[in-house]
Amino acid sequence: MVITNGLVFTDECRFARLDLEYNEGRIIRLAPAGSLADQSSLDAEGGFVLPGFVDIHTHGCAGGDFSSATAEEMEKMLAFYGRRGVTSVIGTTMSLPPAALQRAMETAKPFCGADGRGATLRGLRLEGPFLSPGKKGAQKEEHLIPSLSPSSYELFEALYSASGEHVRILDIAPELPGGPAFIQKAARKTVVSLAHTEADYEQCAEAFKQGATHLTHLFNGMPPFHHRHPGPIGAASDYASFVELICDGVHLHPSVVRSVFQWFGESRICLVSDSMSATGMSPGRYTLGGQEVLLENEAATLADGTLAGSVSTLTECCRKAVHYGVPIEQAVRAATLNPAMAAGLVREVGTLTPGKRADILLWNQDLLNVHVIAGGETVFH
Repeated sequence: MVITNGLVFTDECRFARLDLEYNEGRIIRLAPAGSLADQSSLDAEGGFVLPGFVDIHTHGCAGGDFSSATAEEMEKMLAFYGRRGVTSVIGTTMSLPPAALQRAMETAKPFCGADGRGATLRGLRLEGPFLSPGKKGAQKEEHLIPSLSPSSYELFEALYSASGEHVRILDIAPELPGGPAFIQKAARKTVVSLAHTEADYEQCAEAFKQGATHLTHLFNGMPPFHHRHPGPIGAASDYASFVELICDGVHLHPSVVRSVFQWFGESRICLVSDSMSATGMSPGRYTLGGQEVLLENEAATLADGTLAGSVSTLTECCRKAVHYGVPIEQAVRAATLNPAMAAGLVREVGTLTPGKRADILLWNQDLLNVHVIAGGETVFH
């Protein structure tokens, strides 16, 4: 199949008028516009031809939660993501008792890397339980583990093993006792991201030096940036490879989104949804990591008003970033190449490079989905 008459997002993260051919689930080649047109072509009608989006921080959607999903709920979630142009996801759990986390890992394990009619589950993420009670956000405090001791590392290893070694990102608060040694060991197995932390600049800088590379949902779950106490945000500016932004219109002001792209640069930002089970659902009561969440006015909150993830897909977050004034090339990069690089997925997804999986999203000029291809198969038209 050949896609013609579109602005293709190239490996240089720019748009060019090209034809794109894919076959048997793989991208075959890019060629000058009009040179590959044949009777089996798909007309992009002047719209944008993008890599499928890569969401590395999502707790669920369509009524499902990666912390507790059944196999049937897994399939429903992955189909939902795929129809919305999010073709690769890292399923993210919350702070739960060890036995519950182990069940979540075991349930997700057979889905990791498996093809289906929608998104591919590219791995798992442990957002907790190694987090600070003072910045717990929507994490349940009774399930937090207040140290990064040898026994905590043993728990991480047990969960890593239960997942089939598919834990791609581990969130921690680096100020917990034992932080540097824990980070040094964990970073040999997975991406370590600083999250839900009260750490100061020096503690975070040390964490990055020990092997952490990532900062979870910038500005949320951490001290604010202060000109004399720059904290995690200042340390990330100096040392982090990647930082996350939840661009759902609720977690961050549009000015903050624009400022971060100017501050950190287009190659270091990962847009994430941080979506939860109420995403794609009508207003009402849902759950996140075992806690009741109320969805109303496009915001999901705990009973005390704490934000409990988002109800936006990554596609919506990328679209909003563009509407906020972020150049479309930078916003698309932050939803495709950057997260694929951050989570070690870039050899398979994240760009439209020949040889990679044929995960392709077509947007019209209004930035709306008109066609989604996952593994060479149409999942939305």
